[in-house]
Amino acid sequence: MSLFLMMGLVQVPANAKATSTTLKLGVNDKLSAIEAVSVKGTYYVPLRSLADELKWTLTGLKEGIHISGGTGSLTLLSKDGGAVLKDGQTVPMSTFLQDGKLMAPLKVSGYLGYSISYAGDKYLLRVKDGSAQLTDAAFTDKYAAELKPKAPVTPVTPVQPAEPGKPGRTVYLTFDDGPSATTGQLLDILGKYDVQATFFMLGNNMNQHPAQVKRTAKEGQGLALHGVTHRQEKFYASPSAALAEMSAANATLKKLTGVSTSLIRTPYGSKPYFTKSFRDKVLTQGYHLWDWNVDSYDWKYKQNSDRIYNTVMDQVNKLKASKTNPVILMHDQKATLKVLPRILEKLKKDGYTFKLITKDMEPLNFWKDKR
Repeated sequence: MSLFLMMGLVQVPANAKATSTTLKLGVNDKLSAIEAVSVKGTYYVPLRSLADELKWTLTGLKEGIHISGGTGSLTLLSKDGGAVLKDGQTVPMSTFLQDGKLMAPLKVSGYLGYSISYAGDKYLLRVKDGSAQLTDAAFTDKYAAELKPKAPVTPVTPVQPAEPGKPGRTVYLTFDDGPSATTGQLLDILGKYDVQATFFMLGNNMNQHPAQVKRTAKEGQGLALHGVTHRQEKFYASPSAALAEMSAANATLKKLTGVSTSLIRTPYGSKPYFTKSFRDKVLTQGYHLWDWNVDSYDWKYKQNSDRIYNTVMDQVNKLKASKTNPVILMHDQKATLKVLPRILEKLKKDGYTFKLITKDMEPLNFWKDKR
């Protein structure tokens, strides 16, 4: 039985199309023939081709497809039902058909113990396990000529496409103070709405919730730093103290995920405490300082979802006139879970798309420090 019959999918009509680009997929130390297509910020690959390349075993089940390989296994459920992990947890995951091939998110490999590298400016998209010898830099140097993307192609739209965003309307959704006991639920919501966000995490909390950090990384969400203690008298004791906290948080992130970051947000925002002497000490080490231009006040209003919703939308609407992209401050806390779906639904309905903050972007901060 074919994969798409197992999954309960039908081919989408040829006239239902969405413009996108493709990248060749690197597998360990070689550039494969697999082409990954980007749909709303998520890269999809032909499941059968990826399984053949990585020596996975695919088994058709009544409820979907069981995938075994790498260091784990999971069941990809039919009808966009998500994926059931080895521990019984179900995570959001969608599939669709393109040219008769079942397309699955590349992030499925993350749940099987592989790491995924992506660098848009280098056209790098790579999945690897412990056998890989080349660094990402060496890989991009070796295959530089072949990594350039093809001209835009027109793959079929996923079976249940989200409302497309309008040009010029990009939301950078951010969450401070995590991870927490409810990070998993937060990630579930983001997955359900196919939304990317950037997490400014605390070192102490990363140590307390390592599984949540790893899941955040595996699902392709943005990883950033918020220091260690979130205590004013400690973080702002001196420029050296601030740098030490960011460096310690980055070391924790590297230990848990294998990657580090240059993106930071200081406790309580950068004004008034993160003065020039602090910035000169920290930003000269390669860090990029981010604040926000939309404050949800979810930390203040807590369970008052209507107040949080109206606060966010009022500020977002004010930014429309100047065509300024919103950078929204929210917090990784239980109270935020209640209002988040409502905010995401409204922003998507209004034509906004969601992107990650990256190191290549010009930082938005209260000091207008562009380093």
